[in-house]
Amino acid sequence: MPVDWYNERVADDDWQSQRARAVAHHGAELDRRRAAEAEQAMALIEQFVTDARSRGLPTEPLRAHSYSGRSYRTPLHGWHLNSDRTIAVGDDGRYYSLLVPPSATGWLTGVTPQPQAPRLIVGEGARDGESIPLAKLLEQKLKSG
Repeated sequence: MPVDWYNERVADDDWQSQRARAVAHHGAELDRRRAAEAEQAMALIEQFVTDARSRGLPTEPLRAHSYSGRSYRTPLHGWHLNSDRTIAVGDDGRYYSLLVPPSATGWLTGVTPQPQAPRLIVGEGARDGESIPLAKLLEQKLKSG
């Protein structure tokens, strides 16, 4: 009887270790795919910045917005990509989400959004269901000026 219990315990431990390895493998694969996607998206953004500058597309101060609608100054300049002005490319060639949590000090001193890894499909997986290819957003911005 004790031997059967031991064998079941070893089998459970083996299953748990196999499961842990599978989870780690899937996580590493997801990280690899996201890194490759970000690299492709950065190439699109670099080309956009080059094209925008060659066409004389003016930059503007980028303002961040809280979920409650308050607007905050930032030290950034660049191009807003969407109509609600929450996604932008800085003149530094980086991709920014300009949605920030509400902040009393941010209202007084401004905020500094951090650059993010861009995705090829902007808004993919978001709850509002509004997703659009990054290439299309960049193309629209070049056309609209």
